[in-house]
Amino acid sequence: MAPTGRTLKRVFAAAFQIRTYSAPAERTIPAAKQKYVPTTGTYPKGFLAGTSHAGVKASNTSNDDITMIVSDQLCAAGGVFTKNIFKAAPVQASRRFLSQKENDNFRGVIVNSGCANAVTGKLGQEHAAIMAQETDKCFEPTSSNDIPQTLVMSTGVIGQRLPIDKITAAIPKAHKALGTTHEHWLNAAKAICTTDTFPKLISRTFTLPSHPDTTYSIAGMTKGAGMIHPNMATLLAIVCTDVKIAPSSIGSFLRFATNRTFNCISIDGDTSTNDTVNLFANGMAAPEGTSALSLPPALLEKRSRAYPFPSPPQDPRSPDAEAFTEVLTDFMRDLAKLVVRDGEGATKFVTIRVTSDLSHAVAKRAAVSIARSALVKTALYGKDANWGRILCAIGYAPGIMDAMELPAITRAPYPVAGAGAKQVVPERTSVSFIPTDGSAELKLLVRGEPETVDEERAKQILEMEDLEILVKLDDGPALAEYERDERVKEAIPRRKQHET
Repeated sequence: MAPTGRTLKRVFAAAFQIRTYSAPAERTIPAAKQKYVPTTGTYPKGFLAGTSHAGVKASNTSNDDITMIVSDQLCAAGGVFTKNIFKAAPVQASRRFLSQKENDNFRGVIVNSGCANAVTGKLGQEHAAIMAQETDKCFEPTSSNDIPQTLVMSTGVIGQRLPIDKITAAIPKAHKALGTTHEHWLNAAKAICTTDTFPKLISRTFTLPSHPDTTYSIAGMTKGAGMIHPNMATLLAIVCTDVKIAPSSIGSFLRFATNRTFNCISIDGDTSTNDTVNLFANGMAAPEGTSALSLPPALLEKRSRAYPFPSPPQDPRSPDAEAFTEVLTDFMRDLAKLVVRDGEGATKFVTIRVTSDLSHAVAKRAAVSIARSALVKTALYGKDANWGRILCAIGYAPGIMDAMELPAITRAPYPVAGAGAKQVVPERTSVSFIPTDGSAELKLLVRGEPETVDEERAKQILEMEDLEILVKLDDGPALAEYERDERVKEAIPRRKQHET
């Protein structure tokens, strides 16, 4: 019997590896998302943005899909990348370039959307290198750099090869289109989008304590709407600043900020093959003679061992480094929030705040487990104040619950009678809903004891688009039976609150 039309279509699609995904046909921004798109901006000195159309996806006949972000002068660069085992070719290439050049003397980054160039073998590696080399040639036509000055990003469908000839033809066009205006930057933020419904772009100014009369700028763009979960997600981010940062320290500044921003968001629990956050600093706004922001070697070494949640890169002798850390972290947090705002199928923006007096890692284990819980998500979507699901998610969190695959860490500032040391003590755990309208919190659990919940008020809070869930793993003093232990009496005063 002759194959049906549907069967023929399947055979044809398989033969030519034709796949599609749900990117909007036209980049029209939904009315509800317009408020997140900036109409003006202040951008760092010496950085330029340009875009062009390559048609990486056959169905894209008009939208720009090549983005070039570069500095007038070579600059320091840092990168944080996906921890997925199947790292895409551009991820591997950029990591290699940064290592070989020790984070110094970079021009910028070239990005294509529409194809991830992931799981594409040796040819994919060659294509990533070609993209970097062709971008270098736009600035140095006779360039034969063994190590490119350009980092590479790709985003789109996994498992398909890049139409490299189309891309190399479009790169000089992106270079020709370079400019410094808000429109240039906004077009660049649009060109890196795939399933995003709006471009994600932020810019702001800041000062440093040692020379407050100098105004610096920081600008960044990101993309991502699906496959979002630490560490990190189908997520690209480019951050540029005209402050001066030592190449030896720029990666540490970026890692600290990323761990507390992009690595703290989750939409669907999937970690992509292409996640990349790049930071570029050219120092072009720094007054002559200004020292580069840097971290002491001892602190750098300590931070490298403090995986995965290092201490802040601050030094009493360097208030500028401390101030910039705060600026960068706040800036990247706001960028990361835009990704969550654009989550595929998302109807709520939920902040999960967890405090612990043991460590940042414990707080984050609990927060990530809550964020990933399908039952918590369905309760919030259904406007059901079923807070027991929050407790349940904390209780089975990997590293908190003792399991064969991942034994619980048993270091704690106080012992637990009969069970060794624990990271979470039910009697010291409290849970609340924090409304975003400024009204009083709704307490659900206080030190292990359930509250009488006003269901009507709970429903009103859950009707809101924005919601905060507050979990305290350190509510109140240690229990009396613990305080009888001399070690506890000594440890209690030293407890410090950690929050994620």
